Amino acid sequence: MAFGQSFVGDVKHKSFFLFILPSMAAMVLFIALPILSVLVQSVFAPHEQVIVEVKNCGPFGCTESTMIDQEATEKLRAEQPLGRFVGAEIYMNRGHLAFGEIGQAWSASEGLGDFVSRVLNLPFYGALAFTLTYTAVVTPLAIAFGFVIAIAVNSLPRLFRGPMIFFSLLPMIVTPLIGALILFWMIDARGILGSAIQSIAGDPNLSLKASTPLTWIMLMVYGIWSSAPFAFVVYYAGLQTVPQDTLESAMIDGATRWERIRYVVLPHLLPLTTFMALIKIMDNFRVFEPIVSFSAAAHAQSLSYFIFQDLGGETRLLSSAAATSVLTIAGVAILLSPVLVRNWRDFNRMRA
Repeated sequence: MAFGQSFVGDVKHKSFFLFILPSMAAMVLFIALPILSVLVQSVFAPHEQVIVEVKNCGPFGCTESTMIDQEATEKLRAEQPLGRFVGAEIYMNRGHLAFGEIGQAWSASEGLGDFVSRVLNLPFYGALAFTLTYTAVVTPLAIAFGFVIAIAVNSLPRLFRGPMIFFSLLPMIVTPLIGALILFWMIDARGILGSAIQSIAGDPNLSLKASTPLTWIMLMVYGIWSSAPFAFVVYYAGLQTVPQDTLESAMIDGATRWERIRYVVLPHLLPLTTFMALIKIMDNFRVFEPIVSFSAAAHAQSLSYFIFQDLGGETRLLSSAAATSVLTIAGVAILLSPVLVRNWRDFNRMRA
């Protein structure tokens, strides 16, 4: 009997392993290996060109000059294709964590406000500040707006739900780049929103594109507009699974609409909220398209845009881009850790 149970258990484990094997292989191939590759690239820097001194002699004497030894440079690159090992040097330089510059800023600052201002002038920390602000504002507001829209649509008669669902999903249907460009044109001084804001403010010279705070606000408005439909779809699907018996019992007990939402609907949709929070934190932390579409790089730069700059142009700073990518992954992991820890505790509590 014990042998039979052991055999059945082995068969179940083998079937489970074969079932998850394709997914695990895909995760290793498309997630683990690229991350490992980026991590390795971030601790190597390109080889410097080999400079040699040459002596040129002529009828009027000899002169010394320097030139690049192409053969020696190519040989060095062939022997060490990854480049020269620099360890954490790239992470510590001025373009990234800039520990030396932060120490100098602390010594030279005249107060906490001045210190923060000096640190935010460093390129990486300026990009990190916008990325964190964008994520902290857009994530909860997009989820909240999606929930409100889902509640409103679910309350409509069935005849009107189809058209409202279609209009609510328009931001998801429109390509993100095109949607951002449309809003960018609307906030132009000649656009409908730009003209309206100038009229309300009474300042014909007011430009949303010339102000850093207004540019940040417009980027976040676009982020909420483009993200809310995803939350709406998930919540609307979840609302169809809310136990009607519980809602009817709450109505019989005299619960108001708000009380039914608070004590019945929200607890039922809590797992979906956690799921969306995880997805939107990862998505918003890599904000990139709005900055390009709004031509907002002069006022706002994200970590993803920072990587784009390193990879663009004639000189591609692959090691710098790799280091920023690793720091971005670490930032996402830190932001997700409270949610993951809470889920793990809830899971253990349910098992107990």
